[in-house]
Amino acid sequence: MVGAPAVAREPEQESLSARLLRDYDAGAFFFASPRRTMLARGVFATVPDAGGANSLEGLPERVASVLNASREAAHDIPVAVGAVPFDGKVAAQLVVPMTLQRAGPMVFDGAAAARSPLAGQYTLRPVPEPSAFKDGVAAALKLMQEGPLRKVVLSRSLHVDTAAPVDLRQLLHNLARRNPHGYTFAVDLPQHADAAPGAGRRTLIGASPELLVARSGLQVLANPLAGSAARSLDPVEDQARATRLMASPKDLHEHAVVIDAVAEALRPFCKTLDVPAGPSLVSTQTMWHLSSRITGELKDPSITSLTLALAMHPTPAVCGHPTALAHTAIGNIEPFHRGYYTGTVGWCDANGDGQWAVTIRCAEADERTLRLFAGAGIVVGSTPEAELAETEAKFRTMLQAMGLGLEVQP
Repeated sequence: MVGAPAVAREPEQESLSARLLRDYDAGAFFFASPRRTMLARGVFATVPDAGGANSLEGLPERVASVLNASREAAHDIPVAVGAVPFDGKVAAQLVVPMTLQRAGPMVFDGAAAARSPLAGQYTLRPVPEPSAFKDGVAAALKLMQEGPLRKVVLSRSLHVDTAAPVDLRQLLHNLARRNPHGYTFAVDLPQHADAAPGAGRRTLIGASPELLVARSGLQVLANPLAGSAARSLDPVEDQARATRLMASPKDLHEHAVVIDAVAEALRPFCKTLDVPAGPSLVSTQTMWHLSSRITGELKDPSITSLTLALAMHPTPAVCGHPTALAHTAIGNIEPFHRGYYTGTVGWCDANGDGQWAVTIRCAEADERTLRLFAGAGIVVGSTPEAELAETEAKFRTMLQAMGLGLEVQP
């Protein structure tokens, strides 16, 4: 069992951000970034579905309409929060909450013994099986050899079935404690249409290392990650892996594809755009990533953070390039629909400001089931064995927070 959840202390000794985390209950919206923490409860208004084949069509306009109507109704919290799916096959889950509390970044004082959010027995079931995932990687590489596809991101899921209800609050605590520089989130989702009567809530929960986009006034920030390597418990080997990642032609190419696409998506909205000449390294407890911080200034203050997010989404970091070809390949190879995995989660206020993180290192949870997700970017030079290993490493963010004791290997 690893990590350290928040310490329960007297309110006057507890940071406001830690108190918001402690006060989270299933059904609420929680979002912690490196700069702020948010806890939203209840539903004042729901952003309606488009009612067509693509739920993302016209989404920023629908959000703006609901926010304007909420403000006209004298609701003093004009902000929409929630999750946007990978594609328009399922509806975006965005609401204007009844209440919203904000605080600074997560602050934890002292340490505490780790607690698992799982009680009793559990089973693990990979979908697809590792051998089938490797077959999918081989199929993607064949497509690249035969046509214009340059990159495709293939994902796996890991189903965890538990004998007792999952303690989502404890899982969220563990994720926030272990990932202080990332984006920890919990979003209430509607139950599946075929769910049994009386089924409990469904929650999207995770700790993403990747900011899709943030807007504050006219200032825009995107921080795409692409190109990864698993961390090691051995400091010498860990640094060697970081050094190899920075020099890897395969990973540098994968990163360049993403950066070019993100810059191309943002450039029409910005009068200035600063794109780094090369990536830097960032790390989580389980992974090294190649990172580029792209900053810009908007031409038009009416462009909202959600408009920017959807212009970029899905980036080649979660789908591939060219987008349409990669999306088709994903649909043909992956044996499940992603839902909200590799979508985006966050918030947008009536002024257009907001933050949207890429929905990775996450799970969809109901009362006794968690469905974890992990993916890997396939480009020329990838191997099925290496991409399988990368997904195994990425699963560890959730598995360690669940207290399963699966450590990164030296």
